[in-house]
Amino acid sequence: MPHSLPRLLGSLLLSAALSTAAAQTLPAAPTYGPELQGFDYPYEVKHYTFESQGRQLQMGYMDVAASGVANGRTVVLMHGKNFCGATWEQTIKALSTAGYRVVAPDQIGFCTSSKPEHYQYSFQQLAINTHALLEQLGIHKAVIVGHSTGGMLATRYALLYPEQTTQLVMVNPIGLEDWKALGVPYRTVDQWYQRELKLSADGLRKYEQSTYYVGRWKPEYERWVTMLAGLNQGPGHALVAWNSALIYDMIFTQPVVYEFKDLSVPTLLLIGDADTTAIGSDAAPAAVKAKIGRYNVLGKQAAKQIPQATLVEFAGLGHAPQMEQPAEFHKALLTWLAAH
Repeated sequence: MPHSLPRLLGSLLLSAALSTAAAQTLPAAPTYGPELQGFDYPYEVKHYTFESQGRQLQMGYMDVAASGVANGRTVVLMHGKNFCGATWEQTIKALSTAGYRVVAPDQIGFCTSSKPEHYQYSFQQLAINTHALLEQLGIHKAVIVGHSTGGMLATRYALLYPEQTTQLVMVNPIGLEDWKALGVPYRTVDQWYQRELKLSADGLRKYEQSTYYVGRWKPEYERWVTMLAGLNQGPGHALVAWNSALIYDMIFTQPVVYEFKDLSVPTLLLIGDADTTAIGSDAAPAAVKAKIGRYNVLGKQAAKQIPQATLVEFAGLGHAPQMEQPAEFHKALLTWLAAH
């Protein structure tokens, strides 16, 4: 953590104090604690406490029993970089109603989980953390579903634990290409940190509307913008931004695309084909930016690389088809799970 953190926190507190009078005349934007305290999750959040890299950490997670006739199967949902376990709300309900037990953890560095000052982030480490949580819950086999960055993590999990992964599902995963190898400039952790310190609700909304939702916007998306902005702008501001910077470095420098050929489990790719998400594209030269983040091409490429792949494309949908068209998305997911 940069030595300037205490000074930065002091500056933020002073700034907040000076603006109190002005803030009283405006609607107060919600802020949340460093582990998303104050934000309502759709189901009870429990915590798994463990030691990792010499530190006591905790992972928040939801463990939702089947509400329909239980089929004895468990689905683990892995969230994306700008998402949390809570953003799986509709998918949890659909799976639970269909008879599945659903576990939706928040990874270390995200949402309701610990934000350590020092942590060597890797997809292997996050997969190991998640596996330990499942072991504690007595879950030895599960369907692993990953969205966005969670797709990279789900791939790593399935590679590390093929015997415990019954099926793999990736929803608009990032990491279908190696941005660094394709010419996207490298940002240092310090550069990511300075970028994340400036995160705002307006900036998030603009980015997600243009990149995730193909220019569209629905009122229900606002809750997720408020969730992230409120976490970043709350009392954990600097620590949240620092962990986000470390995580971006992990995403950029640890591609999984070269190992898709090694996946040994039945895999479903659910792809909104109008998605244009690509990490670092905002800093990429025009010629590079033009050829990355093309999910109408990337989904098909990934399906050819993965031995037991099924590809379902959602025409015209963006980065989060489970949120844009939940009925269509959940029909495709449940149909495939029932057949596998």
